[in-house]
Amino acid sequence: MEWMIIFCVLFFCSNTALTAAPPKTAKYNQLLKTISELESRVKNKDAELLHTPENPGDECLFTAVTCFQKGTLKLQPKTSQENSTFTKTIKLLRRFTVRNSGKCESTCESYEKKTPKDFLKSFANLIKKVI
Repeated sequence: MEWMIIFCVLFFCSNTALTAAPPKTAKYNQLLKTISELESRVKNKDAELLHTPENPGDECLFTAVTCFQKGTLKLQPKTSQENSTFTKTIKLLRRFTVRNSGKCESTCESYEKKTPKDFLKSFANLIKKVI
């Protein structure tokens, strides 16, 4: 009877370990959730247009992420009441990193400027690409 209980516990633990999402995937999914929350809180009208990397090659992922991180500093909340939550959300997005391939010739300024909501949608697409 003891062997049966031990077997069941080991079987359950191994299945749980296999079905759990890898830590990086969970981190990226949290970033996607954060971006979607931010989209509804960001000021889009009369806001500064931001350089928005779209479909960067693998060699330019680091540059694209850097551009997005610089751009998030320019985002503004719709209302002043959302300011503290908005600031915390921006800090979460700034922690995202990608390895530098060192081969990209693009700069942030070479990307087209878009509205803050389009900027965040492109950022979400980049994270999906990294996943």
